[in-house]
Amino acid sequence: FHSTSPESILVAQHVTERTQRLKLMVAHRPGFTAPTLAARQFATLDHLSDGRIAVHIITGGNDQELAQDGDQLTKEERYARTSEYLDILRQEWTSAKPFDYEGKFYRVTGAFSEVKPQGPDGIPVYFGGSSDAAIAVAGKHADIYALWGETLAQVAETIRRVRAAAAPYGRSPRFSLSLRPILADTEEDAWAKADRILERAKALHASGERLIRGNAAGQQPANEGSRRLLAAATQGKRLDKRLWTEIATLTGASGNSTSLVGTPDQVAEAMLDYYDLGVTTFLIRGFDPLEDAFHYGRDLIPRVRALVAERESGTRRVQAAE
Repeated sequence: FHSTSPESILVAQHVTERTQRLKLMVAHRPGFTAPTLAARQFATLDHLSDGRIAVHIITGGNDQELAQDGDQLTKEERYARTSEYLDILRQEWTSAKPFDYEGKFYRVTGAFSEVKPQGPDGIPVYFGGSSDAAIAVAGKHADIYALWGETLAQVAETIRRVRAAAAPYGRSPRFSLSLRPILADTEEDAWAKADRILERAKALHASGERLIRGNAAGQQPANEGSRRLLAAATQGKRLDKRLWTEIATLTGASGNSTSLVGTPDQVAEAMLDYYDLGVTTFLIRGFDPLEDAFHYGRDLIPRVRALVAERESGTRRVQAAE
């Protein structure tokens, strides 16, 4: 999601009209639409899609990017605004009668929506951001906290921080992890495939091709998440069992840019290491989106599900024995 990206709600509406089972996570940036209107837009889309949407709140950590849309607030102010925005969004979805709200950034009087989310649990709210301000907002509002593909130690640390921020509210958010798996029949072939992807990415990056949107060379990224990925990349090109960081290094860790590399069995086992830390959702995409989606669906996802089922079955047996 970026200040120059296509408008996400319109894209989501187009997709829901042409699919029946596919679920959608709609990126949304607070601050440019009234929260009351956004709540009605998402609730309406939830009905049009038969309950197939989730919302990913992206506050934004880059002052220059936000200024492209006329937003001059500081990062801390943006996260404070996001918290108020989500206060109102939730009330608009759940309140059975008109409500008032007064904060620093928003004031509404008699707000009410006749359209509510379709399901009893509402629309799932994903939330990302690694700064202290972001973690505080995540603790209060996130249903699912979204992480990039960091090292196991980094992920464990972030999960601990988010859980601590959520505890005062009596909340237990879930966790998702974004990765770009690279698969092949053998480990050697998988790493060779990663090398080819890197060479192609270097060529695109050198040409200024817009398909690779990198952070400025020689400058620290504005957002904490990218800085964390780069910090991991300085530890090596291959971390933990098979976390590959070279694309993150090339692009300045611009977005989802780390990979697990190996055979489907090896990558599935590496994903289970994150599952053991508390990650229950994996958001995966490939460098060849269509071809990789086919291989993920055939070779990777069934293996991950089978390993999770085995892990859960073993846990239940231990609990029964106790």
